[in-house]
Amino acid sequence: MTRPIKAQLVKYSRLAHERGLTAAFGGNLSIRRENLVFIKATGTVMDDMTEGQVAVMDMHGNQLSGVRPSSEYRLHLAIYRLRPDVKAIAHLHPPYSIVASTLLEGELPIITPEAELYLGRIPIAPFRPAGTEELAKVTAEALGSVDATIMARHGIVTVGRTLREAFYKAELVEESAKLWYLTRKDR
Repeated sequence: MTRPIKAQLVKYSRLAHERGLTAAFGGNLSIRRENLVFIKATGTVMDDMTEGQVAVMDMHGNQLSGVRPSSEYRLHLAIYRLRPDVKAIAHLHPPYSIVASTLLEGELPIITPEAELYLGRIPIAPFRPAGTEELAKVTAEALGSVDATIMARHGIVTVGRTLREAFYKAELVEESAKLWYLTRKDR
């Protein structure tokens, strides 16, 4: 059971880096299976991630593997606790989304029919320091019943029933941010 889950995390982590949705050590993906959470290990670069760099923890944050989970594990746990329907999370650092969060408050405007259909709304959560309980709380609250949010000056979080679903929602958020930025009249 754990090998296919780890293989998915490796595949989509590398894809996120390849598509410019994150760089260097940034970003992390996770999958929840019952009471277990599989997440990128701390210090791992998504571009060359291996199955050995997938940490496993329980829903209480107890480390169950030989590698430590990402410093953003609190964020993932807060979302899983608030949203039992969520089975996978993509937290990435795409450039247009981060730029949009410095220029907007409230929400990112929805431009395309696809974003309207699959995302509905893209709220912007207020800035809180990375890896903190405060960031986990404001981001989980911003998600509420939507499947995507932008974290001010930090990145994005998307959720889904599968990692594939969460990943492609992340691409939609970044496309939305890019289109919004490119259509701004004051550029």
